[in-house]
Amino acid sequence: MDGRTLAEFSNATVDRIDLEWLARRVGTPCHVYSASAIRQRIHELQRALGGLDAQICFAVKANPLRAVLRLMADAGIGADIVSAGELQRALDAGIDPQRIVFSGVGKSIDEMRMALEAGIARFNVESRDELDSLQLVAAELDQIANVAVRINPDVDAQTHAKISTGKAANKFGVSADEARQWFADRPRLRNLRINGLHVHIGSQILGLDPFRDALDRVATLRRELEAAGHVIHSIDVGGGLGVRYREADDAAPTAAEYVGAIRHALHDYRGRIVLEPGRWLVAEAGFLLTRVLRSKQGDSRRFLILDAAMNDLARPSLYDAWHEIVAVSPQPRAEVTYDIVGPVCESADTFARDRTLPECRAGELMMIRTTGAYAASMASTYNSRPLAAEVLLDRGRWAIARRRQSHAEMCLGEATTLDWQAQ
Repeated sequence: MDGRTLAEFSNATVDRIDLEWLARRVGTPCHVYSASAIRQRIHELQRALGGLDAQICFAVKANPLRAVLRLMADAGIGADIVSAGELQRALDAGIDPQRIVFSGVGKSIDEMRMALEAGIARFNVESRDELDSLQLVAAELDQIANVAVRINPDVDAQTHAKISTGKAANKFGVSADEARQWFADRPRLRNLRINGLHVHIGSQILGLDPFRDALDRVATLRRELEAAGHVIHSIDVGGGLGVRYREADDAAPTAAEYVGAIRHALHDYRGRIVLEPGRWLVAEAGFLLTRVLRSKQGDSRRFLILDAAMNDLARPSLYDAWHEIVAVSPQPRAEVTYDIVGPVCESADTFARDRTLPECRAGELMMIRTTGAYAASMASTYNSRPLAAEVLLDRGRWAIARRRQSHAEMCLGEATTLDWQAQ
């Protein structure tokens, strides 16, 4: 996150904490987040929404760390969840269940039951089978489940194919025709209150036109449904607002511009508007600290080998994603062009190619920026590498929010001597 949005940020110091000192205390690699930067983003979006009946529900999949979720809870932010595990994390962090919405195409019966028993606000339903299953579970528990129909508007989000969710070919949502049928079937679904619409077309969207197209289609359907006598209590506009991974190229809309598009599309709607930002709230507030292990000169490439790897940050290997990588305390040395890689035994374990930096030497501390979203949340123990520590900074204070996993903890649940049993 740059100086325009995060006070007291430099390569060497964030939130008045010296990063070299921190790395020596915590070890590397480690994920670090600025609490003040997250709060700043929350307040920016809340200001933009002023005057609207709106509820922000943080997309937990972006960063499920309970300390981060607690920041959301303290600011009155809800949660957009896609699993029972995310539900439990949100509840543990103090998020009001009446501010929780449950999305995703694959909710199990057990997850539906857990969410109903917790008293969540709403299910974003994505298939007829899910709708009928939710009816059965709600009837079993003698409860009424609030339902928003997730519409697939067949809109190109103009983002990476693997994080696009609003095209007809994607697995998410249903057509407007199917949504109309669900509303018509409401009298038969006695334990469901189908009274909301939901749309989410993808992630890391850097222009407003895809949002406008999707919202216009949802607004048209909403008017049609209301004209037919159906009540629409809420419209969930999803998330997907992009951030600036590359300063020169990623011109992301501001919160005010984004909310302006929502206001325009829904200008005649008087119900609740739900937003599901994830990446936008946390990505630029986080970074990955890592040390140089060594450099290596190949026949045609020079490699800078870090102690962080693709198991700590999967986005470059999954999406060819670009992250800025800088030395925390750059030295006045000649520039060198590197391929920046990790120690995992995969050629995919590459963070960047052809990056020109002042020469970096073994032991020096590096920062991979804009990793507050979809870094630790997607981490694995591939190559039996323990999960990295996660640290929260807050205006001169720091705390370990998740300690580094030990090798013993990584093996919990595994057996070496097996208790064989016959069927």
